[in-house]
Amino acid sequence: MGRSWCEVAARARVRSPIVNIYTRTGDDGTTGLFYGGRVRKDDAGPEAYGTVDEAVSALGVARASAEGALADRILEAQRELFVVGAELATGAANRAKLTDEVSRVTDAMVQRIEERIDTVVAEAGLPTEFVVPGGTVAAANLDLARSIVRRAERRAVTLVEVAELTDTRVVVYLNRLADYLYVLARAAEGTWLPSRKEQR
Repeated sequence: MGRSWCEVAARARVRSPIVNIYTRTGDDGTTGLFYGGRVRKDDAGPEAYGTVDEAVSALGVARASAEGALADRILEAQRELFVVGAELATGAANRAKLTDEVSRVTDAMVQRIEERIDTVVAEAGLPTEFVVPGGTVAAANLDLARSIVRRAERRAVTLVEVAELTDTRVVVYLNRLADYLYVLARAAEGTWLPSRKEQR
């Protein structure tokens, strides 16, 4: 009996050359940048884009606990964070090689996320006081991701100053993304738990 196409493809994958996930190039405490160059792993750049990577993973947890339109919105944000990460991982000397909305954040990306915020607020409203996270699993995960995005924003501020990047929209985008995740979390909760008992 002949093998199916799927079986043949699976066997071909097994026989393909093995690519090691480890390279040993970072064993000296340095890491490679997008478009070349190496820096210390604790430099401002790796701190910034490493925190963005953490935010992408946290959003993955949030997406796994969501469904429908909310999951789609989270996935959209995850994909855009790859653009942010690529820009932050590029040395100043190679910034001319960046591509809009592939490896460089644009004004249009900021505008679109502002429009998404306005849409969610129109749909779900907005609390007028501080809210205790945790109304639903999805909302709690979104709030955790939001706090990580805020840290990524702080790390990006440091990088922008250290590298003297005057032509980037990364900080603005991360600021808006944190706001967006906040309103998505509130929409996922539906009913908000205020930080003070007397407000309940």
